[in-house]
Amino acid sequence: MHYLADVHSKSPAYELTACVACGSNESHEIADADDVRREVEALWAFHGRRLRPATPPERLMDRVAFSEHPPFRLVECARCGLVYRNPIERAYELDSIYADAMPSADLLHGLHETQRAAYRVQARRLLRALGRRGSGLEIGSYVGAFLAAARDVGLQFEGLDVNAEVNCFARKLGVTVHEGNVESFDDDRQFDAVAIWNTFDQLPDPRATANAAWRLLRPGGVFAVRVPNGEFYAALRRALRRPIAGRFARLALAHNNLLTFPYRYGFTIRSLTKLLERVGFTVQRVEGDVLVPIADEWTRRWASAEERVVKLALGAIASRRPRWAPWIEIYVRRA
Repeated sequence: MHYLADVHSKSPAYELTACVACGSNESHEIADADDVRREVEALWAFHGRRLRPATPPERLMDRVAFSEHPPFRLVECARCGLVYRNPIERAYELDSIYADAMPSADLLHGLHETQRAAYRVQARRLLRALGRRGSGLEIGSYVGAFLAAARDVGLQFEGLDVNAEVNCFARKLGVTVHEGNVESFDDDRQFDAVAIWNTFDQLPDPRATANAAWRLLRPGGVFAVRVPNGEFYAALRRALRRPIAGRFARLALAHNNLLTFPYRYGFTIRSLTKLLERVGFTVQRVEGDVLVPIADEWTRRWASAEERVVKLALGAIASRRPRWAPWIEIYVRRA
């Protein structure tokens, strides 16, 4: 496991913080360092039973090990329900984590193929929210799976990502990708849509990114954001120590990459709405969803079937009650 050890070889620097959504300093602890350590151990045991013994170390990334360190402590905002790290890693810690990561070409191809079909759902939802075909920019485009899915439904999307190696891979697939972050994106164009599917919760300043997205949109343009649901995580992690409920909670959290909470922020519908409305957006619709499939050729057959069943069940609940979905999507318009 030397590859995984190298990912987390340097301890991060921390600082105390307030709620990034509403600014409140009032919160209560939902997990301390010991709680998080138990979750890490549970996650390794969970996937250890479900992955084949010869699984390459790099294929364990985004399943048992993640780009960011496990949180030191998690709290829940008393005012809007945002789940966040407090203390939190300083912003400069993120620069090298995402810009310098160098996944193998085999891993990138696998991720692209696995995610592309799932991203067609997001592409169709965005097309419905927009009401017509148009241009768009995806922030955090990574392997280009959504860019390809958007092209499949007639949307003309370009990508923006900080990782040069991954961008090179995506361009070979025939999609347009720009290098850098949205705050420094120097382009006079305005787009019909801006999407952030798997990055908003990991940013050092989500509000600044939302402001940048507002400037990039034409009046009436749609901003789509997908985030892990902090309310879902907080509710299920309380059930982890119960014999029967804990088994279901572990399945739901682990198959949706929520166990150990490898994110900076777990937005709720209320907290995300509050942040985006303060920027100047008007909420159009909210969708509940599950994580894209993570099973691959290294996953045992029964475990792949288990993941499908768990996500089908959670997806059925999420479609009726987004508040209880593992992941939430919000579609807002530039007012």
